[in-house]
Amino acid sequence: MSVINLLPSPHQYYTLAASLLQSTFDNYTRRPIEKRVSPVDFDVDVETGFFPRSPLPRLPGVFDIWEGALSDASDKLSLGEDDSEEALSKRDSGELWRSRVLSWPVIDTAPLHSNLRLLQRAHFVLAWLVHYYVHSAPSSAEDSAFVVPQSLAVPLVAVSRQLGIAPVLTFADTVLWNWEVIEASEPRSFENMRFGVHLFSGTEDERNFYTTSARAEWRGIEMLRIIDEYNNLPNLSDLTSISKVARDLGRLTGIINDISDIIQAVRGVVDPHVFYWDLRPWFEGSDAKGPDAPGWIYEGVPDSKSLDLSGPSAGQSSVMHALDIFLDIDHKLRQRRSPAPSDSNKRADHGFMERMRRYMPGKHREYLASLAATPRSIRELAQRTPALREPYDNAVLALKKLRDLHMRIACLYVVTMSRTTPNAFAACPVAHAMERMQRARASGDGPTRGTGGNELSLLLKAGRDATRRAVLKGN
Repeated sequence: MSVINLLPSPHQYYTLAASLLQSTFDNYTRRPIEKRVSPVDFDVDVETGFFPRSPLPRLPGVFDIWEGALSDASDKLSLGEDDSEEALSKRDSGELWRSRVLSWPVIDTAPLHSNLRLLQRAHFVLAWLVHYYVHSAPSSAEDSAFVVPQSLAVPLVAVSRQLGIAPVLTFADTVLWNWEVIEASEPRSFENMRFGVHLFSGTEDERNFYTTSARAEWRGIEMLRIIDEYNNLPNLSDLTSISKVARDLGRLTGIINDISDIIQAVRGVVDPHVFYWDLRPWFEGSDAKGPDAPGWIYEGVPDSKSLDLSGPSAGQSSVMHALDIFLDIDHKLRQRRSPAPSDSNKRADHGFMERMRRYMPGKHREYLASLAATPRSIRELAQRTPALREPYDNAVLALKKLRDLHMRIACLYVVTMSRTTPNAFAACPVAHAMERMQRARASGDGPTRGTGGNELSLLLKAGRDATRRAVLKGN
């Protein structure tokens, strides 16, 4: 290939020059940028992003009692509402497992507080144990709160406060921390990581679900590098900087499209019926049945009703939050953008994304806060720089396309499956839960909810529409 062909075309030079001239006319002045803290300060690794560089170490000494219970759980427990023959065969072993948990002392977590990875491991183990304990319990009256024993509740809340994360199962527990190295002698790579070390259902569909989520998160690591490079450019007013920003927005569009392809591929490896009936019930948090349901009480924890206990959700992905912040997606409807929000947009939970950050590790939430506090809005830069408007809009439209796809996936895996019965294909669990849902629909109550307890349809549509409103063309 000729070197000449690698150079920008005259048209590109003209566009960039016009952009610089426009910036001058707009009285854009070069602003000094203070030295920013490194993402590493927020436990964001340059190679692994929000994943730890190595698998979390097993808890030592007295805490091994928790590790042993987690290792035994999948073989001894089944969903409490599962009346299948296999589930019934585990009832005795499940009751023994649960009675042992009840008999445990409350273990002081102070020896773990100086080690971030051990704290994360403690959260991981205890959160999984809480969901095992709650959802393996035999069916009880729906109008009474479920009591999580203090042997689990007190240490989970203690380590959660140290980490700045919700004391319940989260995206970090199911995806970011739920992996092991396949071959220790091989270089670090996604292909050398085995996800789904711990599974509720024991199905390959569950493992594939975690792996798909992890693959999307891993692909987003390059986005974090692009964002960091943008925020550390010496200035944004010269030809070199604008050229780089344009190229990086093109790279960003490609990454978002790749994530869409990854999410789409889940349909080939995760059966919707298995996901909805065998896996999803284990994810449910205290408010999964709605804000007025009795929920959970954490024994030994003062004012436990104020705890964040919604359970894991894709909305807790820090990579996607970072992308929203970078592209200036206005989920709270604070900006005047077109088209105007619809009535359903206005009814949606505008605080959902912010609330989901409380389910992230505290350092990751601080990282997002640092991104939001930067004075460099790429959307504002694109507004006043003609050469950046199209690359910016392309990235936003790619994100809208991803959210359109997410809506279709959610419709298939949650909304459509909520209208099926547990035994539609085979002997599947939670028949009683299905009956409750059918009664709720018949009474006009009970909107279909995401695993984080949100009204799914309203939320996803609002997120998609907020993304579309960020597009510059027409605004």
